[in-house]
Amino acid sequence: MAKTDDFSKMMKDMMGSFPIDMSAMQESFKTQASLAEKMSKVAIEAAEKSTEISSKWTKDTLSKVSEITAVKEEPTDYTKAMTDFASAQAEMAAENMAAFAEVAKKVQMETVELMLAAGKDMGEDMTAAAKKATDEMTKAAKKATAK
Repeated sequence: MAKTDDFSKMMKDMMGSFPIDMSAMQESFKTQASLAEKMSKVAIEAAEKSTEISSKWTKDTLSKVSEITAVKEEPTDYTKAMTDFASAQAEMAAENMAAFAEVAKKVQMETVELMLAAGKDMGEDMTAAAKKATDEMTKAAKKATAK
C-alpha cells in the first residue's frame, strides 16, 4: 500500500522558509486604529452639533407655542397668532436646515481629508511592506538556491 506524504509538515517547512515580518501588520493596524479614532471624533462632533441645533430649535418652537396658547381678546388675534407661528416656524426650519447642512458639509469635508490622508499612509505602508517582503523573498530564494 502506498504511504501518503505528510503535507502539514511540508507546508510548515515551506512557510518557515518564507519569513513574515509582523511589524508591517502592526503598522497597518496602527494606521487603521488611528483612522477609526479620527472618524469617530468627526462623527461625535457632528452628533453634538446636531443635538445643539435640535435643542435650540425645540426651545424656540416651545416659546412660540406659548404665544399661541395665550388668551386673546379678539377671535382674529388667534388667527394672527397662528399665522405668526407658521411664519416663524417656516423661518426657523430654513435656518435650522441650513445649520444641519453646514454640519453635514463639514463632516463630508473632514471625512474626505481623512480618507485621502489614510490612503496616502496606507499606500506608503503597503509599499514599504512590499519592498521589505520582496527583499526577504529574494534573500530566501538566493539562500535556497545556494544550497
